[in-house]
Amino acid sequence: MKKLLLFACLSIAAFTAQSQDYDITQYGVGIDSTKLSTRAIQAVIDKAHASGGGTIVIPKGVYLSGALFFKPKTTLKLLEGAVLKGSDNIADYPLIPSRMEGRSLDYYAALVNAYKVDNFSISGPGTINGNGLRFWKSFWAHRDSLRAVGKQTTNLEVHRPRLLFIWGCANVNIQNVKLHNAGFWTTHLYQCSNVLIENCDIRSPFKPVAAPSTDGVDIDVCKKVTVRNCYISVNDDAIVIKGGKGPDAHKLPENGIVEDILVENCTFGAAHATLTLGSESIHARNITMRNCKVDNNCPILKLKMRPDTYQIFENITVSDITGTCGTIIEIKPWTQFFDLGDSKEKPYGNVHNVTMSNIKVTCQRFGDLEGNPSDKVSDIVFKNIEANAQVTLQSKYQGIKAENVLINGKSLVIK
Repeated sequence: MKKLLLFACLSIAAFTAQSQDYDITQYGVGIDSTKLSTRAIQAVIDKAHASGGGTIVIPKGVYLSGALFFKPKTTLKLLEGAVLKGSDNIADYPLIPSRMEGRSLDYYAALVNAYKVDNFSISGPGTINGNGLRFWKSFWAHRDSLRAVGKQTTNLEVHRPRLLFIWGCANVNIQNVKLHNAGFWTTHLYQCSNVLIENCDIRSPFKPVAAPSTDGVDIDVCKKVTVRNCYISVNDDAIVIKGGKGPDAHKLPENGIVEDILVENCTFGAAHATLTLGSESIHARNITMRNCKVDNNCPILKLKMRPDTYQIFENITVSDITGTCGTIIEIKPWTQFFDLGDSKEKPYGNVHNVTMSNIKVTCQRFGDLEGNPSDKVSDIVFKNIEANAQVTLQSKYQGIKAENVLINGKSLVIK
């Protein structure tokens, strides 16, 4: 009995320590929004961790910071009117071992970082603002300078921080928070499992200065991720399935499958694509998007078929979608940063078991299905779809099925 009582007391004490709130203004963080507070905020995180855990609370106000690193048993909460604003100086984001564009490499830390922090959470209703304008301008200036001499730029040449980078974490909750104006990708999940992103507002602008490569949610070698009740409008792809790229990507331990992903009850504004697989993806399966609204001119489902990467995309379901879009489905080659290196491999993609149903949209094109010559595409099913489209389905593949599909009031006949 004494042992049980002692265990209960220790458990209560541990819970109390982990649930303690640490208001940053009570621990030496000033309210001057022009003063960089990285060290002071990091000191609060470190103190909470050393004391057994707790919630780092950002109260109303604007707090300027560089990269912050959350530790086990620490979480982040932003109160109403709170803004965690990212520094626009890349020197405030250290160069560390990281993951970008499907490869493991040294890259700059994000504004908010969590590495192997199980049960990590970020909650609102406040805002994490990447303050990306300076980075965007630098990117476009660099691109234009290279174009002037007949060269192209890559995304990594202008150094920019992501907004969130969450790596190797289980049981992650990002809820009721605004994620705005990232310098680079907005939310990058890598090697995570059991993630919920819910009731979030994720945005980056197209004008007056476009925010390049500010993907909404990048899901990279992850399992069991749900994105629910969010609004997403970014100047790149909204939901992105990643996992690796290159002719040997499927053999490397840092790469891998993305599976059991659910996107539901979301609204998607302007973007390059709503749900994308493939720019850096080797295997994705059990991907579901349902009960969503689209208000843009981009594809609902976009499969980027890389000729330098072995790819498998299977068991993809898109259903109950309404609104306006550019294309319902697009399967096309993707050769951005194509690189076989010295490999003698001849990669190809395999797409099968894709179902799109209960969709009612106005669009520019119904669909374009034309991957690389060696790609294998099968078991594509369209069911209960009503589309007003300028162009009907264009496909070079056999075995495409359509049931109760109307394009401009006429039944789609697959030959």
